Amino acid sequence: MTGEREVLTDAQWARLVPLLPINEGKAGKPWGDHRRVIGGILWKLRTGAPWRDVPARYGPYQTCADRLYRWRRDGTWDRLLQALQGRADAADELDWDACLDASVVRAHQHAAGARGRPSQADVKGGSGTRPTRRSAAAGAG
Repeated sequence: MTGEREVLTDAQWARLVPLLPINEGKAGKPWGDHRRVIGGILWKLRTGAPWRDVPARYGPYQTCADRLYRWRRDGTWDRLLQALQGRADAADELDWDACLDASVVRAHQHAAGARGRPSQADVKGGSGTRPTRRSAAAGAG
């Protein structure tokens, strides 16, 4: 499984393991293998596929979805990101100049729900396919 594109490398996993929640003191059924479940979460997020399409090799899709949502609610993902960024920054492995500021990225006008100006056809009462008073009067005369 480590040769697949969507799975964490052994080096990445070694950095992540000490930061993950443990089963000790947890009531109820112990968690399944974190590496397998995180692989399923990463697969789903990378592909954008529905949860039901997560391959069986990652375990039940419900387990992957539950872990993603549970860890989002309890702040686990935020703590992981903060810890990994802190370690990478301390080791001078981050290039902060490569970060993008989303405030300079322009969106298309329709992305914000902006309404365009009405066309001349809309202002004059249509596209010209329906007779108007003026055209009817001209034809009668």
